[in-house]
Amino acid sequence: MTGADGGASSVFDDLIGQDAAITELSRAARAAGDVVAGRPVQPGAMTHAWLFTGPPGSGRSVAARALAAALQCDRAESRLADPAGGLASTPGCGTCTSCRSVHAGTHPDVQSLIPEGLSIGVNEMRAVVASSARRPSLGRWQVVLIEDADRLTEGASNAVLKAIEEPADRTVFLLCAPSTHPDDVIVTIRSRCRVVNLRIPPADAVAAVLMRDGIEVAVARWAAQAAQGHVGRARRLARDGQARDRRSAVLAIPAQLTSMNACFEAADHLVKAAEAEARAITSELDVSETEQMKVALGGGGTGKGAAGTARGSAGALKDLERKQKSRATRLQRDALDRALVDLASFFRDVLLVQAGSPVAPAHPEVARDVSTVARSIDSAGALQRLDEVLACREAIELNVKPKFAVEAMTASLRLP
Repeated sequence: MTGADGGASSVFDDLIGQDAAITELSRAARAAGDVVAGRPVQPGAMTHAWLFTGPPGSGRSVAARALAAALQCDRAESRLADPAGGLASTPGCGTCTSCRSVHAGTHPDVQSLIPEGLSIGVNEMRAVVASSARRPSLGRWQVVLIEDADRLTEGASNAVLKAIEEPADRTVFLLCAPSTHPDDVIVTIRSRCRVVNLRIPPADAVAAVLMRDGIEVAVARWAAQAAQGHVGRARRLARDGQARDRRSAVLAIPAQLTSMNACFEAADHLVKAAEAEARAITSELDVSETEQMKVALGGGGTGKGAAGTARGSAGALKDLERKQKSRATRLQRDALDRALVDLASFFRDVLLVQAGSPVAPAHPEVARDVSTVARSIDSAGALQRLDEVLACREAIELNVKPKFAVEAMTASLRLP
């Protein structure tokens, strides 16, 4: 791992445009190393529970994993002196065995809970909490990283709350959520965590990361601007031609909504495209998982117990099927949400044109369509359509059937 500027590497190099957060996390990593070594620690520098918040693409999980790596970094123990006689740089070198294993998701003392389905259940959370109370086996800390903590069910939230109320000496919880709002994280958990607020990184910083990854300069700058600061989305647009095609199809929709028939056709396209994208990801994975489960349960056996094993496996296979269905639903919603984000930024560009703003548009390649829509509606109409897109995102997150939510949205986007 090399630094963004070509200098010394660090696990914090991938945390883009978050200087204040990096300073705070680096300070905590140094303090954690001092705790392990028995050295005096500055009060308040380190804590056992962290909550990383920020909009999608701001790097919540990146920040949490960087801190996890810094806590386990081999440098945290050695702290070699530099030529000037001071302490070595912050733990989190990014090159030692511990840093690399945390980054790869293979460190035995870092548990990452990444929900594939719609929620994180209480049984899953209880199992993680129980194992987190053990002493570290290889590293210096037991780290529990919960991505999308806003998907914790009420029971799962209570299990986490109990764990952070009575933490083990060497256990650290890292939670990621969009905000500190009670709809995302219950108040009692939020009050027991140190909150790290992240912001959307500037497009120039995102472009620099893409160029560091080997993306062409022009493509990197375009993808960074189109993704509106979302690093993951920018990488997808820069590398995946199908993702660019799907985006182009979505951006062509607003100017075509001149009749109710066109509105319903657009809704049908959006939903079916999201379903197809989710199906492409899950189809092979589902088959592989099912076959592995059958083998693990003794499928294909011919011994005396084969019939009993087959009967006993039905419940496990049904549970796997339920998880796969939940994952497919989640992936479909995520794909649809990406399309809705592009639609929202289209109407943002419309407002910029209407206001004569010099701010760079998110989608310069559809400037003609943006101008057409800007002439067809006034600013109030553009704002209302932007609100309708955002309302559709919220409705889908609240389990409204996508077909109904999207049809209602496209009907409200119809041009006069």
